Amino acid sequence: MTNESDRTVAVSVDWDAEAVGFDKEPDHGLRDPEVRLAWAGRLRAWLPERPADVLDLGCGTGSLALLAAEQGHRVTGVDSSPAMVARARAKLAGRDAVFLLGDAAAPPVGERLFDAVLVRHVLWALPDPARVLRHWRGLLRPGGRFVLVEGVWGSVTPVGIPADRLTGLLAPLTADLRVERLSADAVLWGKEVSDERYAVVATV
Repeated sequence: MTNESDRTVAVSVDWDAEAVGFDKEPDHGLRDPEVRLAWAGRLRAWLPERPADVLDLGCGTGSLALLAAEQGHRVTGVDSSPAMVARARAKLAGRDAVFLLGDAAAPPVGERLFDAVLVRHVLWALPDPARVLRHWRGLLRPGGRFVLVEGVWGSVTPVGIPADRLTGLLAPLTADLRVERLSADAVLWGKEVSDERYAVVATV
């Protein structure tokens, strides 16, 4: 679904410049109480019940990281944009969270292992998703989980990664997985959407 030119467009975006207005989108900044509550409920269902080490890759301004931290998790966020990382650090100041500047495909976490790898709308733009998923699998503890929110956007020249393709890539790496369709839940996006949006939760 996503070709190399689509990824080039995604990579060529000036994310430092985008950081200024990034949180204006309802599902980015989670400023609307209903949108925020909807995402908090989803994360509570997707992440471990007990306090866990969560690796948020392509964390942006840290909105999901903040929800995870509020639920008692220890969060490590990674983003390639210094401006995004700065905003995430400010947003989670005083929380049990660390934000690192780096590549989501190969996060600079050394030998650390995590209980969950959380990624929203990032994997589709990375070259060789199969290789990236294998690398992320190596960052998970036994019994850890992937929480991947992805989709396919646009009708004329759609970009993204369809759920069936992502589950096919994950199947050899995980013990079980489930797909939650998110398109019909307008509260998550702050508006009605017609494209494919979903989450895959997969345990290793």
